[in-house]
Amino acid sequence: MKKLLISLAALLLSANAYSATYVIDDDNKGAHAFINFKIKHLGYSWLTGRFNRFSGTFDYEADKLAQSSVEVTIDTSSIDSNHARRDKHLRSDDFLDVDKFPKAKFVSTDIKVINDNKFQIIGDLTLHGVTKQIAIDAHKIGEGKDPWGGYRAGFSGTTEIALKDFAIEKNLGPASTHVILELHVEGIRK
Repeated sequence: MKKLLISLAALLLSANAYSATYVIDDDNKGAHAFINFKIKHLGYSWLTGRFNRFSGTFDYEADKLAQSSVEVTIDTSSIDSNHARRDKHLRSDDFLDVDKFPKAKFVSTDIKVINDNKFQIIGDLTLHGVTKQIAIDAHKIGEGKDPWGGYRAGFSGTTEIALKDFAIEKNLGPASTHVILELHVEGIRK
């Protein structure tokens, strides 16, 4: 009996050591997650867009933020800058080369907590066949029960990447060497 109680206690303690898993709300019927980008156009304005198709999960518990993790896969052919001809060019081998590299992926490797709502997500971004470590400055928007009986958590984050770091060599001029990624993620707890 004593062994059974010890085994049950160990099982319960180990179950509490894990974070809850959330699925990113990317459903086409009511998506509440966005991966947006912007890059300067000639240094005079911003060209903005987004990726329409992506999926992912994150593991998170509010009191164990440093133990959280994120994994997201992006369909690079879903790039959308609100201009069909430009999108065709962005999908070409001048930029994303979506025929050769149809997916981009981010996998976190570390979470650095700044305070209860601010943190930095360090991880590997694979884009255009190149994997580089990036840092996402993130903050928690909120969490709680939804009207449908589920539980949700939402976060936002930004990062800046250099095109050349991902072997995208197209010269867009000195003002357009970096892309800012803006991430707005809402997850539904499994």
